[in-house]
Amino acid sequence: MTDFRLIHGFHAVTAKLRHAPEDIKELYVAVGRQDSRARDLAKLAESRGVRVLPTDAARLDGLAGGASHQGVVARVSAVQRHVTLDDVLDELTQPALLLVLDGVTDPHNLGACLRVADAAGCHAVVAPKDRACGLNATAIKVASGAADTVPYLMVTNLARTLRELKERNIWVVGAAGEATKDLYAIDQKGAVAWVLGAEGEGLRRLTRDTCDELAKIPMYGSVESLNVSVASGICLFEARRQRNR
Repeated sequence: MTDFRLIHGFHAVTAKLRHAPEDIKELYVAVGRQDSRARDLAKLAESRGVRVLPTDAARLDGLAGGASHQGVVARVSAVQRHVTLDDVLDELTQPALLLVLDGVTDPHNLGACLRVADAAGCHAVVAPKDRACGLNATAIKVASGAADTVPYLMVTNLARTLRELKERNIWVVGAAGEATKDLYAIDQKGAVAWVLGAEGEGLRRLTRDTCDELAKIPMYGSVESLNVSVASGICLFEARRQRNR
């Protein structure tokens, strides 16, 4: 069993250096790269006790599997720190703000949702194991560091998890285009979990039925739906706006 995974891109690697440098086994940087971004990365790595290995472009391309790596790849521990949803909720000193993704299988969308969740101060992103993508190198790169700051929790039974959130007095709101109420009419000052499905597919019936209520994002143009990360941002930042009033 492989005991490491590879991440790439400046944001993802920098976040790992800042939050969990002990996870980094090797750090590869394009040979001869001396720009300010590379120098800052090398300085941060040195301060964290991580050795930088100058590496040629062909090797970096191979390590990153042909993805755009920006000249930096890190080999990190594959062992994930085990954090449960209960762990996250038990430590909160403010009303919970959660993002639940139902059927989001594109790692680019997952990475973008994690980035939005971090920006909105979301406490965790939750997804079902059977209809979601894992936290792979692409998702981590797109997340721009948020993969190390926002817990991504994959659960066995999403409907059961939503019921458990409701038992904790967290209001579960599903985003649905056919809803009669829009998100601005919902009181989000308390603990809220926003549940969003993949673009075009929406929420599964059981997920939809388990929500406390459904809400829509009002649309004023000709398109029928938004990318899930855009929709997530609108919903989460509305919750923040209401809390900050």
